[in-house]
Amino acid sequence: MYKYLIALIIILIAPQFAFAEGESSEGGMGFFWIFQILGSLAFFIYGMKMMSEGIQRAAGDQLRNILRSMTKNRFLGVFTGFLITAIVQSSSATTVMTVSFVNAGLISLVESAGIMMGANIGTTITGWVISLLGFGVKLDAYSIPLFAIGVPMLLSKNDKRKYWGEFIIGFAILFLGLGFLKASIPNLDEQAFEFFKSWSDYGIFSRILFVLLGALVTIIVQSSSASMLITLAMVHAGWLPLDVAAAMVLGENIGTTITAEIASLIGNTQAKRSARIHSLFNVIGVVWMIILLPFVIEFLSHLVETFSTFFDSLFASNSKLTGEEVDGSNKMSTYTLAAFHTTFNVLNVIFLIGFVPWLVKMAIKTVPDNGSEESGDNLKFLNPANQTPELATVELQQEIARYGQITTKMLGLSKKLLNSTDPEEQVSLIQRIKKYEETTDTFEVEITEYITAISDKEMTHKTSIVLRSYINICNDMERIGDIFYQFAKTMESKINRKIYFLPTQRNQLNELFEILSRTFDEMNDNLSMTNVEDVTLEKCYRLEDEINNQRNSMRDYNQKNLGKKKYDVNAAMIFTNMFSSLERIGDHIVNINESVIGEI
Repeated sequence: MYKYLIALIIILIAPQFAFAEGESSEGGMGFFWIFQILGSLAFFIYGMKMMSEGIQRAAGDQLRNILRSMTKNRFLGVFTGFLITAIVQSSSATTVMTVSFVNAGLISLVESAGIMMGANIGTTITGWVISLLGFGVKLDAYSIPLFAIGVPMLLSKNDKRKYWGEFIIGFAILFLGLGFLKASIPNLDEQAFEFFKSWSDYGIFSRILFVLLGALVTIIVQSSSASMLITLAMVHAGWLPLDVAAAMVLGENIGTTITAEIASLIGNTQAKRSARIHSLFNVIGVVWMIILLPFVIEFLSHLVETFSTFFDSLFASNSKLTGEEVDGSNKMSTYTLAAFHTTFNVLNVIFLIGFVPWLVKMAIKTVPDNGSEESGDNLKFLNPANQTPELATVELQQEIARYGQITTKMLGLSKKLLNSTDPEEQVSLIQRIKKYEETTDTFEVEITEYITAISDKEMTHKTSIVLRSYINICNDMERIGDIFYQFAKTMESKINRKIYFLPTQRNQLNELFEILSRTFDEMNDNLSMTNVEDVTLEKCYRLEDEINNQRNSMRDYNQKNLGKKKYDVNAAMIFTNMFSSLERIGDHIVNINESVIGEI
């Protein structure tokens, strides 16, 4: 709800600022001016975040389906990355989504590399939107009517309509911030221009200096789109020479990868490798572009001048519409900078797409496997940096499917323990079952804590049901682990007391284990289904009936033979304990299968 409260406050104060005819730039460059710029930037970042999250929730399933199905090769992956980033207006969101799919094993590192290359191109759309609309049209005033459209949608009870409303309001807030920033930065300041110009006279060393400055700005604001906005605004105001701004744009490409690297530090091996591929791709591109920068800028400047007639008519129409004086040379510079951003990323993809296998190898070499992830003791797929519920469900599904595989191993170990006659093997099996039981406890706690941590985020009703289902599944899994451990402790007591089963008792338990094995297979198949609509419970219920029938048969056999001379009462009690416990496991598996399809 806090998000909607902030949006409401912005809606209330926005009209007062939207029509303030440039008052913000008249008060000089004191602290108030600095806070105006920071506040304007905060508007932009908040609006972009709200817009991106809104469209992810409104069209999350469709976006995930696109990502899952359109990555058959690296070239298609580039297009997919571009398309999704252009839609959600956030390369970070695309990267997080991609890492989620890599972690879940749905796409490979090679495929993810293509997607992230495409995301780099997609994020250049933001620069064009800012240049074409943000500085060419007075959208800080025009965005006000968007609130009239977005607010009723935001208050709708229909989830999809509500999230589309969130997208529209985010769009309006984004351009309010852009308009405020434009008004806050005074036009051409000769001192500022000369200052930056004086530092640009040292050739390649100057370019490296401004690349580092651009990276630093991006790290500070934690958004390449926001740092691009700052750069474009300063170019538009005449503060930055074009070559300095271009070098800063290159630095922003590096800065966004540093942000991803930092975020991946708490992630798993695959998350680190995905971030490393992104970093290698951008750093290599910046290195060769630093050398060619003067030539590329000169070429693009001439190209933009070629279309100057079109741009002049655009500026003229906007001046008549808004009554504003427009500095054509500064506008040309913003267009050239946007063109440079796109050209750089497109050329970098063209040059490096053939080297994707090498980038993957370098990522694997520089980020070696973490042995603990493969041991089964720790969560493998969940990335704590991913706090978006709709994306987290992909990783959660794979982690819970792995949870099911671990409990299945306990089934095999328990059956082996039942039939073992080697004392050393028996001790080893009991210890291994105990170890797996501790692992099931750890999984239950960590997965539940992760779900709890993201449950306070805004999410669709469908996602909320999925997360509740996963909590229920974890509870049942943990109970299955406890039952297998109690089975092992019962076996340990039986062995120590030298109590023996009759062949019939052992055979009946083995028959029950065989039915349970098929039941676990069905459970694991359902847990790994990417589309829960394909899951049916008919086979699950048939297997449950088989387990109950086997349990009834074993109970009848036990009762019929109690009191007979050769039928050990102690063995009969242990026998009853065991088949009753194994039958309860079948009940928990039914609960798990029902939770998979949302019957909670």
